[in-house]
Amino acid sequence: MIRRREFMTLLGGAAVAWPVAARAQQQAMPVIGFFHLTSLETRRDYLAAFRRGLGEIGYVEGANVAIEYRWAQGNNDQLPGLVAELVRKRVSVIVILESTHGALSAKAATGTIPIVFMQGADPVRIGLVSSLNRPNTNLTGINLFLSEVIAKRLELLLELAPAARSIGNLPNPTNPVFAETETKELKVAARTLGLPLLLMEASRQGDVETAFANLIQQRAGALLVSGDGFLHANRGQIAALAARNVLPAIYGWRDAVTAGGLMSYGASLIDAWRQAGVYTGRILRGESPADLPVQQVTKIELVINLKTAKALGLDVPPTLLARADEVIE
Repeated sequence: MIRRREFMTLLGGAAVAWPVAARAQQQAMPVIGFFHLTSLETRRDYLAAFRRGLGEIGYVEGANVAIEYRWAQGNNDQLPGLVAELVRKRVSVIVILESTHGALSAKAATGTIPIVFMQGADPVRIGLVSSLNRPNTNLTGINLFLSEVIAKRLELLLELAPAARSIGNLPNPTNPVFAETETKELKVAARTLGLPLLLMEASRQGDVETAFANLIQQRAGALLVSGDGFLHANRGQIAALAARNVLPAIYGWRDAVTAGGLMSYGASLIDAWRQAGVYTGRILRGESPADLPVQQVTKIELVINLKTAKALGLDVPPTLLARADEVIE
């Protein structure tokens, strides 16, 4: 297994006053309200990274900070209700990671409780913050650049599967803002390349199998899987279906490749979760979200599974292999 280091950097920011009322919510034992689209079982390693980030600022769960967990089990419709519960509990800070829909729900639910987000659509474009350098609101966090790099993801997929004459796309309609942002970018990229784009939506496990059946029926030559949290949580099922149907596919997350997927192009989630923990700790310590610029991922990793490529009958070009940050053999 070959790896290269990835890093993240902060954009510069300026100090902005923060309402005294939000600071007054701090307790002797502050409480983090943490909610996520998927489940604890699928996020244990990432949660450990989040706790490491908290620890870097001096916060240890159960010792000097408590965490109220809410897991949506892959159901986007539950996110507004879960965040409403945390607002009613008057938690010290709300953390919502890997979910555009969740971040927007949190923003709609409170204008005073600090919120740390981590999601893949441009935070300014979708209205989470007014500026990356100066959020000017109770939200800050990390932009994973998922939708911004989708054209590059398509380019890499076609470099490995040049025979593809049409491209399938698998988005989640229950995460509408992210799906629309990502699909819009992909449509432009596909149109530029002169390739038909076949959209097959999935928001439940049963939908995934139906979507694959339709893609095969319509003779999709390759597949670009959305970076949506629900689809990421079901990466094993998707990778298995892609292998069974001999359909080359690219993903936004490395985990999909370790689960048997062909290739991925996206940010390092482990490091992003750690940095979310750091930001959460800094807010608990008294810093304002409005003073913490939204982090921009500056290194995107390309991961290729050679075993899967061989099973699909694909030869990985040496030039593509040389650019990979990690190769799984």
